[in-house]
Amino acid sequence: MRYTPTHRAPKATRLTPTRAAAATATFAAAVASPVFLSAGTAAAADDSTWNALAQCESGGNWHINTGNGYYGGIQFSQGTWAAFGGTQYASRADLATRGQQIATAEKVQDVQGWGAWPACSAGLGLTEADDSGTSNASDTRRSGGHRHSHAPTAAPAPTPAPAPTPAPAPAPAPSGASYVVKSGDTLSLIADREGVAGG
Repeated sequence: MRYTPTHRAPKATRLTPTRAAAATATFAAAVASPVFLSAGTAAAADDSTWNALAQCESGGNWHINTGNGYYGGIQFSQGTWAAFGGTQYASRADLATRGQQIATAEKVQDVQGWGAWPACSAGLGLTEADDSGTSNASDTRRSGGHRHSHAPTAAPAPTPAPAPTPAPAPAPAPSGASYVVKSGDTLSLIADREGVAGG
């Protein structure tokens, strides 16, 4: 079974009672846990937050490469990995250590917020106002939005109007002749037998 990352093309999903209860329980546990609370100065998201995000994104496999264009524990696209400095550690995220992936992800989060991982961050109760994984935003700093885009983006360039498509040439009239393909036939052999030039 091929893994598809959850941050790709988010789908509209119904909030079932089970999902609502799970999201509420996860958020409540995060808020109540002293592990998530920072004391005094601002702090980045802690290890348990990153582990939970990786568990959601990649099943917790920090070195995953399924061939879908997303790499590592928190599923970086190659463009995002490069744009936020990940290539200083390794050519792709799946080849970097967990710590290197997190360091790069914090840079992504600084620009994009938790919405870089829309489905997983929502499921974990992570919000833009709360980048440390808690609801105590006054004691936390933005450790970076972990959005998976390629770089900080400017307004998109206007799309040029498509060129008009010429009308298709009329199909040649059928000759009425047919050919039955035999074992071992190739297009060039058939063309030679039928006298088709350039075939």
